[in-house]
Amino acid sequence: MRPDTPAENVDHTAEAARLERTAGLYPEDAEALLLRAAAHLELSGDRPAATTLYDRLLSTPATLENPSLVRALKASNLWEYGHEAEARAIIDGIRTTAPREPGPWVIIAESLEAHDELESAEETFTEAARLLLPDAAEPPQALHPLLYGRHRVRRMRGLPHDDWDTLADTLHTAPVTLDELHDPKRVWSLGSDNPAELEAEISRLRTELGAYREALSRPFPVAVLHWPAPELAELLSAYPALSTEYPSHELHLATIESSLRELSTSGTDNLGIVTGTVPSYEAFAASEATSPDDPTLAPPVRDDPRGPGQGDRLAVRGGGRGAGVGQRCSMKGATGLTNNHLNHITHKEER
Repeated sequence: MRPDTPAENVDHTAEAARLERTAGLYPEDAEALLLRAAAHLELSGDRPAATTLYDRLLSTPATLENPSLVRALKASNLWEYGHEAEARAIIDGIRTTAPREPGPWVIIAESLEAHDELESAEETFTEAARLLLPDAAEPPQALHPLLYGRHRVRRMRGLPHDDWDTLADTLHTAPVTLDELHDPKRVWSLGSDNPAELEAEISRLRTELGAYREALSRPFPVAVLHWPAPELAELLSAYPALSTEYPSHELHLATIESSLRELSTSGTDNLGIVTGTVPSYEAFAASEATSPDDPTLAPPVRDDPRGPGQGDRLAVRGGGRGAGVGQRCSMKGATGLTNNHLNHITHKEER
């Protein structure tokens, strides 16, 4: 399910079960897949089951890419079904460990905000801003939610603007200003009998929705599948029928290069290389209920469960129509990838 799919049109319990099965097939992506599954369980109302998934992930913290994010999501979920004390303890622990990523900070601050802990929410947003925001340069896109959330909470508390609020106003490009979007009186306008007030509020909500859709429409990275020589030899040994798709490793590398150059020339952004492995290929074939030696087996379009723009799309398989599945994708800039990075791969393979 894409993040912009209306919730009422989704069987969240079934979607969570599907994602759990997929996590078993792709263990390298289990963290992201199980987080999305937990989100569906929360939306279905089965919050205890979501907590079970968070605990499952946290049972092996060394394998997690972002354990603080998992703990933050668990705390937010716990608070929603009556486990306030445990949620507060987790939130305090996250603030003490001071993670270097914005995600956990935003989640715990918004959880505090949702339960009318506005002062604590502002303090949390401010702690994160002090820790993560650069001194001079414009903050990256990933840090904007910190500033917007802090602006919103301070507006609700009736506090005057400070430098970070002004910066948030500068970064916000939608037609409706942050001050208007974060105006506490908007809550009352939704219950108004005045058609003009309702129309104005609908306009504001449409603006917010437009900004959200714009963020979702950012292009997905496009990955070209690369089989290292040993993996390709193992693939063809196990599935000789694929030799028509991959006549030789040299031709495979040449196809990768021409594909990347063609994609770059056509204006495709966010190009990358993803490395194929036989176990991942076999797992994908099993998930498609087809034979691994089927030459028509298409590679997956793998939407990262963390959201749009985070995943990779296998647009080209790097050898005829050869099928394959990759591990994690290393995203590079298109120019560097089609020249220096590709040459490095080719020379390394030749050695």
